[in-house]
Amino acid sequence: MSGVAPREAFRTSTRPARLGFLGVGWIGRNRMEAMLATGNVEAAVIAEPSAEMVAAASVSAPNAKIVRTYDELLSEELDGVVIATPSAQHAEQSIRALHAGLAVFCQKPLGRTANEVRAVIDAAKGADRLLGVDLSYRHTEAMRHIKQLLQSGELGDVMAIDLTFHNAYGPDKPWFYQRSHSGGGCVIDLGVHLIDLALWALDFPKIVEVSSKLLFKGSPVPRTQEDVEDYAVATLHLANGTVVRLACSWGLNAGRDCVIDASFYGTDGGAAMRNVDGSFHDFHADQFHGTHRRRLIDPPDEWGGRAAIAWAATLSGGGRFDPAAEKLVDVSEAIDLIYRSESCDWSPSRQ
Repeated sequence: MSGVAPREAFRTSTRPARLGFLGVGWIGRNRMEAMLATGNVEAAVIAEPSAEMVAAASVSAPNAKIVRTYDELLSEELDGVVIATPSAQHAEQSIRALHAGLAVFCQKPLGRTANEVRAVIDAAKGADRLLGVDLSYRHTEAMRHIKQLLQSGELGDVMAIDLTFHNAYGPDKPWFYQRSHSGGGCVIDLGVHLIDLALWALDFPKIVEVSSKLLFKGSPVPRTQEDVEDYAVATLHLANGTVVRLACSWGLNAGRDCVIDASFYGTDGGAAMRNVDGSFHDFHADQFHGTHRRRLIDPPDEWGGRAAIAWAATLSGGGRFDPAAEKLVDVSEAIDLIYRSESCDWSPSRQ
């Protein structure tokens, strides 16, 4: 079946949404399994070049049709596509799916630049199709508690936000270290999560000023090479007066697997989401008042697949384009500004 109209009729039916999964490495398979567990979706098609990854995914989706190419996947009768491929492909693959009348759930970043992200959002808006991005830290119980404090005004006016994400290992795929393929280094890989948290938690105030410093193996990142930053610090000044400080890295000698921290300091109190004992998955949240703290939440918290689950539930309920997706451009613009900052040793052309 081809064309948007038949798919539209199919999407409003009551049976589980039929999804195509493009890329089923660890993250793609994890998100697929989270969606399938809800009963809201069916894994109809899988496109993945690795036979090993296909075999692993087929354990959870034994009835999924296996295809070789994205063209074959898009030719199937589907409601949506879940994309977990290298970053350079995200925007183009998302746009193709949206133009085919399909909803999209994509791994971060949605695009390497604000222009790429804007093009995807325009396609989703034009097609009136649901668009989701796996900004999963929003869905932790720790951040849910902190956002409630912010919305209630209990912390007063937020003066400062400190964001930290140090990964002692770094990515295991070569393309992450090539600027043309990844769009950047640790900022776009790790910092994107925390920048999104800060802007989302404050309902996306405008950014008025940015300064940053990017390093590669301890030196400024060369202007003319494909190398990307493995350590970055940045300061973002927001229109509401909040100052956001970001530090992120790959391969840092941090004494643990990773350090993840999102701390919010207001005139009447503070709150922080922090990882536990170097864990990538376990977080607690605390509220601060003066020298006192109150524990808000402790692990365990199975949050990893919640962004995917929420998207699948919305799709199954007939969800169409959500204007909130337009805020994805704000996060991408923040990353563009960090890379363009005059204090950086290179200013890549981010077309």
